[in-house]
Amino acid sequence: MSSMEQTSQDRSAELLEQVRSALASKTPLRIRGGDSKGFLGRAVQGQDLSLAGHEGVVDYDPAELVVTVRAGTSLARLDAVLREQGQWLPFEPPEFDGRATVGGAMACGLSGPRRPWSGSLRDYVLGCRLISGLGTHLRFGGQVMKNVAGYDVSRLMVGAQGCLGVITEVSFKVLPRPRSTHSLVLDAAHEDLAGLLRQWRDQSRPISAMSWQDGRLHVRLEGGESSVRLAREELGGEPLDASYWDELREQRLSFFQGPGSLWRIALPVDAPAQRWPGAMLADWGGAQLWLKSDATPERIHEQARELKGHARCWSGPRAGQDELPESLLAWHRRLKDQLDPSHIFNPGRLFAASGSEATCKHI
Repeated sequence: MSSMEQTSQDRSAELLEQVRSALASKTPLRIRGGDSKGFLGRAVQGQDLSLAGHEGVVDYDPAELVVTVRAGTSLARLDAVLREQGQWLPFEPPEFDGRATVGGAMACGLSGPRRPWSGSLRDYVLGCRLISGLGTHLRFGGQVMKNVAGYDVSRLMVGAQGCLGVITEVSFKVLPRPRSTHSLVLDAAHEDLAGLLRQWRDQSRPISAMSWQDGRLHVRLEGGESSVRLAREELGGEPLDASYWDELREQRLSFFQGPGSLWRIALPVDAPAQRWPGAMLADWGGAQLWLKSDATPERIHEQARELKGHARCWSGPRAGQDELPESLLAWHRRLKDQLDPSHIFNPGRLFAASGSEATCKHI
């Protein structure tokens, strides 16, 4: 056994012991990886439970397109390992200056510009290990894609923001990197996005990303060399530096630095184009809007609901204060009661703390 493996095993035991101690004393825990997404959700008052040191690749089989990695491992390090084999995580999770970890990526469920064409993070989770609210270290799922009887608990952890348990390991399906890629930019109106998307889909264009801002449509083509070359010749436009997509994914474009609260608005793919109260950047072919605005939250939420979408304040004075719909909130509370009955994991982060969470010992 290598010294790194021994250290990680010791770290697993330490994490389990810290959870059991917190359960005994009813002490809330604030689960922390690289803390790159600490701005998401409500602030958590609790004792830090850090995944630092719990890192490394547990198993990687390039031929089977499967990797299992400890939750404290940085996404940048995992990407470097996969890159050596010409593979990657196709859902493009943001790395946030190298601080983002595997566990944090799974807990927050963020996917990059490729999401509508390649699938979300949830689609590539094969299994995980989890320290439960009963003080047990459990394994869910496996290392193969298959149909299972019952609910896939490992995918339930995606987007739960650590409220249901401590993720210690994750198994992902990975894919080969595309052989050819080319990015371009065209002039287009926002209301033309849906029509262009349908047209290019019917023509089987090898599109893997599509964003719009201020009358400029950014498109990424990926796939075989001949298909990318043909699409590039027929679509025309101006060449676009490929780094644009990294800047968009990592929210480093100048748009994200401008004044006003930043909102993330998720919409159905067939939602009609509308004017919004502020500066707008459309990602995912228009299904995800980023809005910089000083408008009232009530106005933004109302417009999103009218389009059968959902708005979330990403940064600004009201970040993390958005309430889940009542029907969804009821399910979240029931899951919390079952998987974390003492309500010690990130209490209040995903939704406002209720009675049993409020009884935890605050520190």
